[in-house]
Amino acid sequence: MCTSHAHIQEEAVASAGAGRRGFLRATAVLGAAATAGLALPATAEAAPARWLPDPDSRRFTLAVMPDTQYLFDGPSIDRAPVEASLRYLLARGGDENLVFLSHLGDLTQNGAQAEVAAIGEAFGLLDRRGVGYSVLAGNHDVKSSTTDQRGTTPYLEAFGPQRFRGKPTFGGASPDGYNTFHLFRAGGRQWMVLALDWRLSEQGYAWAAGVLARHPRTPVVLTTHELVAEDDALSAYGQQLWDRLIEDHDQIFLTLNGHYWPAGRATRKNAAGHDVHLHLTNYQNRYFGGAAMIRLYRFDLDRNVIDVETVSPWLMGRAAEGLGELERQELELSGDADRFTVGIDFAERFAGFDPVPARPARPVSKVLVPGTAAYWRFDGHADGSAVSGTVRDLSGRGNDLTVVAVGGGTLGWSSDHHPDQPGHGSLEFRGFKSPLRGAYLRTVDGAPLNSATFAHGYTVEAFYRLPADWDPAHHAWSGLVGRTGTGGAAGKSADDPDEPLATLSLSNDREPQWATRPLNQQGIATHWGQETPLETWWHLAVVNDGRHTTLYVEGCPVVRNPKAAAVGIASVGLPWLLGGYTYAGQIDQILHGRLGDVRIVERALPVTSFLNH
Repeated sequence: MCTSHAHIQEEAVASAGAGRRGFLRATAVLGAAATAGLALPATAEAAPARWLPDPDSRRFTLAVMPDTQYLFDGPSIDRAPVEASLRYLLARGGDENLVFLSHLGDLTQNGAQAEVAAIGEAFGLLDRRGVGYSVLAGNHDVKSSTTDQRGTTPYLEAFGPQRFRGKPTFGGASPDGYNTFHLFRAGGRQWMVLALDWRLSEQGYAWAAGVLARHPRTPVVLTTHELVAEDDALSAYGQQLWDRLIEDHDQIFLTLNGHYWPAGRATRKNAAGHDVHLHLTNYQNRYFGGAAMIRLYRFDLDRNVIDVETVSPWLMGRAAEGLGELERQELELSGDADRFTVGIDFAERFAGFDPVPARPARPVSKVLVPGTAAYWRFDGHADGSAVSGTVRDLSGRGNDLTVVAVGGGTLGWSSDHHPDQPGHGSLEFRGFKSPLRGAYLRTVDGAPLNSATFAHGYTVEAFYRLPADWDPAHHAWSGLVGRTGTGGAAGKSADDPDEPLATLSLSNDREPQWATRPLNQQGIATHWGQETPLETWWHLAVVNDGRHTTLYVEGCPVVRNPKAAAVGIASVGLPWLLGGYTYAGQIDQILHGRLGDVRIVERALPVTSFLNH
């Protein structure tokens, strides 16, 4: 096959909308132009002048390009697939929040000057936009019998340290020039790509260890040409890399290599007992020498995953021309080794070398916002000790709590707490449905809260965590915070008149529910959240602005918030409960779980003023 190598204008087509299909339409223009040597249409939007990833976004992408050697083989040089992949990244960079590109070696087949020059010119697309990237020498780019002490080569002349100096991501190179490290910011922290030569010398190992020692708190993606040979197996040299460098450096959490095929994966425990994910990525055995396929490693620090996708932008860009069956099969790969998700609890995985500092407790004065009607927190007590006497309302409004035991049940103190909770403590409730037993808290008789109706708005907040042995048959429909008194007693007969006037409780599916009788309604207004997993701390907030009520989970509004106007909360002057739920005026269920800080405010608070902010 003969393909034109003519240049097209450098500007990339901006993504046609945020959706992936929209972008593929834009890529089709790029790919067709790159293959046919056509200029882009005049209507194409110019991409931003400089590459500017968002350093604070918790979603970002690391791109990987494996062996491209068959595209740069003596008289068979064809830059079009590589350029199509690079233009794809330039055009997609904003949507993907692309932070870096790593080539895994064997850029060329013979390491000849013309081959290296051709792929070097292709990578000029990234240079002119200031994109951070790394390359490394594979066994076809240099004499395979040599180490990184081999001296000058066409590869080093084209891709040595001089090419990267001045780039904001370039950290430095070994004295020989064949090993480099690169630093970039993403997710609000620094990351490193350590790009190592095909064969490390003793000097190379010492240099790499020194780089890691100088960046002791930086997570590292190690790239090299040879490491994993097939699923769950390292090559002999890969085992040497593991033994001499990877195993004892906990910072290295992911390695990427080419050389062998087909693609594969391995996971090993390092000396610290943590998983290291080792990925083999190479498609040179596939159609058109792999067609410059790229891997997209999409990091999501909130979901604690890396989603991996493998695509050929060159083939996607030519799709409008009509592809053959073989070409259509290579547009994107969906095998288990090509499209997958890696689950990593990033905070836990990096805790050994860069622990996230615990948020300190905040003084009571910092959370007593104007309008605070009641604030209870439960820190400062020995774990497991029993709660007795009075639990003070720290707002100073006199809404103190007393313990009510049922069936000989007890209530305990705990130092466990939500990581963003002001007070570093909680109450441990031990409720059980049948026979009913446990202990809960109630406001004292005459507490101002008992008669408050909140006609101008309110905010109710609570933190909770349910244990692993939580069982809906015994623990469902327990209240976190609620007001006693029935709808019938308040003269509100619609719906079930025996239900309490207000309850923030948990369903049999662990869905938080705020059910209340507003002053302006006869019936019950019910707000529902989603199922909340066990052994996880959650923050709930119910906000009423004097007209409407919204339930929030972890600061996010739930879907089932009634639209009808809701004013205040009906009252018959009876106590509020923590950890208890009443029906027909009698205690009916007691919480089985932990309850953290609880605050009630006589006005609507914005999300930014919630206790977990």
